[in-house]
Amino acid sequence: MSKRPHGSDAPDRLLPPRGDYQTLLSYEKCEVIYEITFRFCQKFLAKGDRTVDQMVQAARSGNSRVSGNRSCRTAVCASA
Repeated sequence: MSKRPHGSDAPDRLLPPRGDYQTLLSYEKCEVIYEITFRFCQKFLAKGDRTVDQMVQAARSGNSRVSGNRSCRTAVCASA
């Protein structure tokens, strides 16, 4: 790893922080999974069924987790 300048409080980082989570491969995969799940539910399952709501919400939460973890890496976790 690179050495920090003497007196610097900045932590060493293995990877630089990123702000463009939409370009991450994991985020792109979550988008595809959400779209496929949503279309599957519309085509093959009854509207208003609790299973549909659960499946769509689970697929949607994948995107939230990827984008939410981005803020953890850049703000909170980097300072810990």
